[in-house]
Amino acid sequence: MATELKIETKTAYDDPEKGIADAVVPAYPRDEKPREITPPQYLEVKKGEAKDAPRKPTPKPKKKVSKWILLKLWFNTYRKFFCFTFGLNMIGLGLAASGHFPYAVRQSGAMVVGNLNFAILMRNEIFGRILYWIVNNAFAKWTPLWWRLGCTSVLQHLGGIHSGCALSGVLWLLLKVVNAFRAHQLQHDAVLVMGVVTNFAVMISALSAFPWVRNTHHNVFERHHRFVGWIGVLSTWAFVILGDCYNGVTRTWDLSGVDLIHHQDVWFTIGMTVFVALPWICVREVPVDIELPSPKVAIIRFERGMQQGLLGRISRSSIMEYHAFGIISEGKHAKYHYMIAGVQGDFTKSLVNDPPRTLWTREVKFAGVSNTSTLYKRGIRICTGTGIGAALSTCLQSPNWFLIWIGSDQEKTFGPTIAGLIHRHIEPERLILWDSKQRGGRPDTMKILKEAYHSWGAEVVFITSNYIGNSEIMEGCKDAGIPVFGTLWDFVSVIL
Repeated sequence: MATELKIETKTAYDDPEKGIADAVVPAYPRDEKPREITPPQYLEVKKGEAKDAPRKPTPKPKKKVSKWILLKLWFNTYRKFFCFTFGLNMIGLGLAASGHFPYAVRQSGAMVVGNLNFAILMRNEIFGRILYWIVNNAFAKWTPLWWRLGCTSVLQHLGGIHSGCALSGVLWLLLKVVNAFRAHQLQHDAVLVMGVVTNFAVMISALSAFPWVRNTHHNVFERHHRFVGWIGVLSTWAFVILGDCYNGVTRTWDLSGVDLIHHQDVWFTIGMTVFVALPWICVREVPVDIELPSPKVAIIRFERGMQQGLLGRISRSSIMEYHAFGIISEGKHAKYHYMIAGVQGDFTKSLVNDPPRTLWTREVKFAGVSNTSTLYKRGIRICTGTGIGAALSTCLQSPNWFLIWIGSDQEKTFGPTIAGLIHRHIEPERLILWDSKQRGGRPDTMKILKEAYHSWGAEVVFITSNYIGNSEIMEGCKDAGIPVFGTLWDFVSVIL
């Protein structure tokens, strides 16, 4: 039988009744520990050294990857979607500007708001959950592998449609306002003014979402994209209503509103407003417990269980500074679910320095790429460090997924809650834990991954890691012909 090991942890409230104080987890005998792959060179020691002191492995030179593989990784489905939607719109815009697309000239408002409507829909959590549910239930396991891989790729990269349609909507709006000023004698001053205001609001909101701004100045992005975007929605309503109610030929206003329902741009604007508002209807302030197993990590515990492959947004404020984290749960009927917040920025530091008792969150969580794990018969989930937060649920809830977790002193860093979940639900034969502190360095990741992939009979690999780790594994898998999906890092350029 397994003996018991008592682990002391620092907690935010020091309340044993909440399950976050002194915890007791099973310490497994040697033959029950998770399987670990140890290359022979890691066990060599110099004369005079203690045998239990790990020797740091000699850095392995990085394998040169062909430019063709780098090009395929760079020109992913995200960029394909962006090029398709943006290119198609630019063809239409060029035809409209040259007078060869009369519908777009006549219904320029619909072209603007239609694009913005579709862009917002692609980022709507509820729409995304519905889309994932349909795909997961319709195509799980029985369809050809290439089809299931395509479904995962499409769902992961819907942001390409979002970006392409959003930027196209900005340019269609610019064309509409320019045409309005060119025919200013047929336009009321109020229509022209609202056209300029709307243009500025939409442009600022779009520019603030550019990758460099979004990832290096998160708060700047959030304030401008959200609040200026809301101003853009309000000004769009004013611009659409004023433009549709004013008759430039008779120079009169039709204020009855009866004619409005016959304009396409009105219906598109209604849809856009609904899609913007829906996620905010689901915002709630919920009680949380914070466990602090180490100064590097905060484990946030929430009530109720969740299905695997979801992420949640949390904040100390109802409308500001939302941050997304992967959700760990034993299943939909579990009592709790957890988030792992690595201490990096101001928000995560505040969770450690001033642990809250409540946080704001959207009750409808959004689906990540792991949510499509149900499509596959078997798979590998590899992660590093705090990436376990996005990866663990898949392996907890499905016996068909193999977990590889590379980190430093994981049990001490992440505490008994995470260790307990792993030991209770993941059998040693489908688990590799690599402690780089104990082993003296990082492993030959691709060697471990290839061995696990073939021995487990996996169909796909999902990665959650930092940029360098993600790139190395993605490149290695592509080179080895292993189907793989990793973290999206669209703000880093790839030099071919």
